[in-house]
Amino acid sequence: MLLAAPNEITPTQLLRLIGTPECPAIVDITIDPDFEADPFLIPGSFRHPHSDIEGLKARLAGRRCVVVCQKGIKLSQGLVAWLRGDGIEAEYLSGGMYGWRDAPGTLRVPAAAIPAPVGGATLWVTRHRPKIDRIACPWLIRRFVDPEARFLFVSPAEVQGVADRYGATPFDVEGAFWSHRGALCSFDTMCEEFGLRSEALERLAVVVRGADTDRHDLAPQAAGLLALSVGLSRQYRDDQQQLTAGMAMYDALYRWARDGFDEGHDWPAGSAR
Repeated sequence: MLLAAPNEITPTQLLRLIGTPECPAIVDITIDPDFEADPFLIPGSFRHPHSDIEGLKARLAGRRCVVVCQKGIKLSQGLVAWLRGDGIEAEYLSGGMYGWRDAPGTLRVPAAAIPAPVGGATLWVTRHRPKIDRIACPWLIRRFVDPEARFLFVSPAEVQGVADRYGATPFDVEGAFWSHRGALCSFDTMCEEFGLRSEALERLAVVVRGADTDRHDLAPQAAGLLALSVGLSRQYRDDQQQLTAGMAMYDALYRWARDGFDEGHDWPAGSAR
């Protein structure tokens, strides 16, 4: 039996980390011609040239990382060996992008769907005093699209003006591309456009939609999400502090949607309901 290398991670192992706060930095070093032939990204990953090792080390700032090339051979294994020699916890993805693409259940984000970065990260703007979509969407972006994404919260009348002046992408405002579509909310739109389709995210999307559109019949958890969201908005005057607290709330909801949605609770144990 062939044992996995100590600096190797499988697509299945990486998939379990994506969407959680424990996910390492994912570095796509696929060369440009190969990427142009298949322009998709592993959720949350960023592209970086394999030759710019010092630049990558500065960007990682000591964080654990997974390095991905097309096939998981010379480019990624060589860079991982170099990084580990410099004291950085690095692993290469077995099978590379080909292995990820062909593994069951993996997600791939179309690169064309991601807005151009502003100052090194995507920049988004929406209405201030966020409740549901305006916290759920930033959570989705930071966990599955751009971990370094920045969010601006401004008065409703100024969203488009701020977007124009600062190159930010408006979301969850009337008339924006990244907003409600019919009965679907902005979270649904982002899942669709970013190709984020999994059982867990679909389950979570129903709860967000039910809470955001006052359709609590869609999921019993929707009323609870509304209550928590209103409570957070009352607890924090600063929208950025509220976003930080909301990230933890949606991390927990995602783990419920992925691993614990069928778990119940009663007391005393075994009592009739």
